[in-house]
Amino acid sequence: MPQAGNTSYVGGATPDLSGRQLVVSLERMTRIREVDAAGFTLSADAGVILADAQAAAESHGLLLPLSLGAEGSCRLGGNLGTNAGGLNVLRYGMARDQVLGIEVVLPDGALFSDMRPLRKHNVGYDLKQLFIGGEGTLGIVTGVVLKLSPRPVSHATAWVQIADAAALPDMLGEVRRESCDLVSSFEFITRTSLDLVSAIGLGDTKLRTGTGGAVIIELSASSERVPLDEMMGAIIEAMMEKGWVEDAFLAQSGQQRLDMWRLRESIPEGEKHAGGSVKLDISVPLSRLWDFLREGEAVVRAHDPALRLSVYGHVGDGNIHYNILVPEGADRLAFTDAVNAGLAHELYALARALGGDYSAEYGIGRLKRDLLERYSEPVRLDLMRRLKGALDPDNLMNAGAMVDPA
Repeated sequence: MPQAGNTSYVGGATPDLSGRQLVVSLERMTRIREVDAAGFTLSADAGVILADAQAAAESHGLLLPLSLGAEGSCRLGGNLGTNAGGLNVLRYGMARDQVLGIEVVLPDGALFSDMRPLRKHNVGYDLKQLFIGGEGTLGIVTGVVLKLSPRPVSHATAWVQIADAAALPDMLGEVRRESCDLVSSFEFITRTSLDLVSAIGLGDTKLRTGTGGAVIIELSASSERVPLDEMMGAIIEAMMEKGWVEDAFLAQSGQQRLDMWRLRESIPEGEKHAGGSVKLDISVPLSRLWDFLREGEAVVRAHDPALRLSVYGHVGDGNIHYNILVPEGADRLAFTDAVNAGLAHELYALARALGGDYSAEYGIGRLKRDLLERYSEPVRLDLMRRLKGALDPDNLMNAGAMVDPA
């Protein structure tokens, strides 16, 4: 079983209780092999911490777009194994969209190495994609070539108090069109989530939610000549005229921008301080986002009107972190088991009915195997098992995660 940064929410790198699994740690494989500034690529070992890879790119005036809350401890191998998402998916895509090459040790010990930084490489099956999102069940990723982008040097960041969450898809469309698609982040935050941050002393009296919540909108460009603040101001004014926005605060300094993002990134800590939460990693089509928020709350209230929800996330890509707070005085593990056995399935079924799914970016691991079997189309599940059987018939690689071989 491969282990990288041990940041999985679904037990993807956690050994079972048999005592027979061999853990292969990648924590010493930390070499940045090459940064090709002219080619906009970075080659690295799979054990490189994401933040270190970002710093290596930045030292050459470039950007590694993959960015997530655990970037100070998660590692590139795990990012590929789970097809990590994060804050910049709207503009740059998921982890798999940023991979040009890969190096993998297969279950039989053979080395599959395709570390060429080619953007056009049409020579048959794109084999690297089998291992991205494969959670180490088909082989151990040991190296990767990633795309880099020009580093943004100019930002316009706004905290927007919205009147009605139903307008979120229309708001995003307006921002993308009127900014020439320079939007890099569009993050939704509900009042409860912001209150949790305030409870740990990190709130900001200027940064509040509107009737429908708040959104952090960020535009970025690699040139100072792009008038981002002017664009953002015009966009916000237009959205106010349409009744979508109650108020807005445009960051006037780098520190104010960081303060906005600190609030967003502190929500998980606020949840921990409040007693923890059961984290549901929901994905729905953007056009059905409001339907899920409205109908999902009704499902929760019907289950138990006293339950509190912390809802936030990357709505620009349809990913909602739909977290159910552990009630005061409740046993966290017992409550988690109860939610996962009942209420969670109702919410997953709702997401599926709206064209969404139960895992946006956390993956399957061990904890969502039952969901994979419950909700996958038979042909899809059969193909996954046959692939596992073809590459790892003896079930050597991360046994117990995702699927068993056919």
